[in-house]
Amino acid sequence: MNRGLPLILALILALPAVAAEGRRVAPGAGTLQAAIAGATPGDVLILPEGRFEGPVTIDRSLTVQGSPGSVIDGLGQGTVITITADDVTIRGLTVIGSGHDNQALDSAIKIVKGADRALIEGNTLTGNMHGVDVHGGLDAVVRANTITGTRNPRMNERGNGVYIWNAPGTVVEGNTIRYGRDGIFSNTSKDGTYRGNLFRDLRFAVHYMYTHNSEISGNVSIGNHLGFAIMFSNRVVVKDNLSLGDRSHGVMLNYANNAEVAGNLVRGGAEKCTFIYNAHKNLIYDNRFEGCSIGIHFTAGSERNVLTGNAFIGNQTQVKYVGTRDIEWSFEGRGNYWSDHPVFDLDGDGIADSAFRPNDLMDHILWSQPAASLLLGAPAVQLIRWSQASFPATLPGGVLDSHPLTAPIAIAVPQDIARIEADTAPAWRNGMTDDTDIDPLTAH
Repeated sequence: MNRGLPLILALILALPAVAAEGRRVAPGAGTLQAAIAGATPGDVLILPEGRFEGPVTIDRSLTVQGSPGSVIDGLGQGTVITITADDVTIRGLTVIGSGHDNQALDSAIKIVKGADRALIEGNTLTGNMHGVDVHGGLDAVVRANTITGTRNPRMNERGNGVYIWNAPGTVVEGNTIRYGRDGIFSNTSKDGTYRGNLFRDLRFAVHYMYTHNSEISGNVSIGNHLGFAIMFSNRVVVKDNLSLGDRSHGVMLNYANNAEVAGNLVRGGAEKCTFIYNAHKNLIYDNRFEGCSIGIHFTAGSERNVLTGNAFIGNQTQVKYVGTRDIEWSFEGRGNYWSDHPVFDLDGDGIADSAFRPNDLMDHILWSQPAASLLLGAPAVQLIRWSQASFPATLPGGVLDSHPLTAPIAIAVPQDIARIEADTAPAWRNGMTDDTDIDPLTAH
């Protein structure tokens, strides 16, 4: 037996491991693109501390691994890193200096159509037009990055933290995204998962347009204009998210159908905790809507929705529904909790002994004729409200909860998130806002 053969085999088997240690690339102008051109698919390029000039294109399956202090600077020209090959990993880099042409979608990192299974992980993307543009690549993962956008005085002229277009299977998780326009803007896509991200100082935390069969879960939106906007999208799961101190809406369903909206907390400052606009057959349960001007605004012919187990706490107006039909907001004997419903529960089953109607005829009048608020203290108004409370048959239609709950659902906020919420003071709270004319129904 040849005793040297096992040693030779061991050395051969060790070669991939040696290659996996990577090739170091010297900082400078053109060095990274030259290293990419000379690399073999599967190589690992290691960038030490220093400055590397872009833009660069990665056209083969590589890993580009950064080190503390390694920076790729696009020098203000287009997209800094463009990925055109499958199975590319970008990890541990600081990327700055994209161009600022919004129409061209200048970005820190762009994944084009045909470049599948990219992994963008643990990077710091600062001051670019868009952070990561997943533009057609399948099954991309954008994970644990810190993305800080631009601060153009007009929010609508900024870029998005992560922009997803026609990129099924995208996973965006564990990122911290601040400033810019939208945290995640998902357009014309499907089968995505967007979870565990922190969004601050943005227009929308998550903005959906024509994005189907996807999930938004465990995200935190603090001090944005709007938390989670689901628009023209079907079969979306919106679950276990926090909207804390957002300005206009916590959760919005606009032409969204067959969604599951559950376990979300919206509190503090929003004009509307939830806005349901022309949205049908949605299951909305076990959410907590607290401290908003309007707990839920329900309008535009939304039909066949189920609302059960939700808590409406301390909202100035719990429900705004303009319509002449009765709508039942309980399901299989379980309704919702209303902080302004004086309940009795003699049998102790957790269900109030009397039904609850959050609105009456005077509410309808005030919504259509705000000047009528001057008459709220008039005896005639009080008589109308008393008579409608005593004789519900005189009501013009509206929301009816036949089985209201006696206790609200509790949704915990982690201590670190509560501290950020307490320390957050968005400019709009002090009347110093930009783009005050943002309309969530038309801003895309």
